[in-house]
Parts: sequence; structure tokens; C-alpha cells
Amino acid sequence: MQFKSVGRILTSALLASAPVFGAAAQEAEGSSPAPVLSVELNALQATDKGCRFTFVVANQLGGALESAAFELVLFDKEGMVSRLTIVDFKDLPDGKTKVRQFDFSGVDCSSLGRVLVNDATECKGSGIDARACIQNLKTETRTDTAFGI
Repeated sequence: MQFKSVGRILTSALLASAPVFGAAAQEAEGSSPAPVLSVELNALQATDKGCRFTFVVANQLGGALESAAFELVLFDKEGMVSRLTIVDFKDLPDGKTKVRQFDFSGVDCSSLGRVLVNDATECKGSGIDARACIQNLKTETRTDTAFGI
């Protein structure tokens, strides 16, 4: 008989909490996704003068960016800093994906070990916090070189 009463108590507790869990699930489904600025290092290509970086950038911050620029630190495979540079992705409309390429003279693509996003040097847009580009940054790479913050 003790097991039946414990079972009834548990069943009653679960049934009583079902509306709470159901409401939480509905709120989660109805909530908008978190703002994000995705930057993917898509390719590194050797050129006659150095290395071409190809980035795929998607602005999901909830507003258009008039300008977005980042300080990158290039590390060699031994972990030594080889260069600090700024990349300017320019304007990035909300909900739009763009591809941007940057050529770095004197950089050997095959010697790169890591690319660090050191900071956002510019992040301007109507209704966009100046820190949103770095705080909501999501990085990925399709190369053998590590990329991120």
C-alpha cells in the first residue's frame, strides 16, 4: 500500500506541474533566436604575393551594420605572432550573407597555425550596440587553420 500512495503523490505532482512545463516550452518555441554575427574562415588560397583569405559573413544581429571591422592576429604553426591586421567587412545588411576576400602580402598560407579575432575595431549600425559584433560573434573555419576568439 505504501507504493500505491507514493505513486499517487508522484502522479499528482507531475500532473500539477504539466501546465508549467508546457508554458515554458511554448515560450521557448515562440522566442526569437539570439542575435549573432557569424564569421566563417572559408578558404585560404596561396597567391603570387601572399595569401588570400575568404570569409563568409552572416549578420543576424537584428539590424543592418553600416560597418564591421575586426583586428586579426595571425600565428604561425609554432604559435608565434606573425602579423596583426584589420579586416573591414564594410556594410552587412540584417539577415544577409556576404563573402569577403582579403589578400595579405608576404603571408604563407601553409605556415598559418591560427587566426585569432582579437577585437572588433568597428561595429556601427542603427540600433546596434558598438560591442555587439564581438559579444555576439560566432566563428567557424572550413580550413585546417584554427580560427576564433
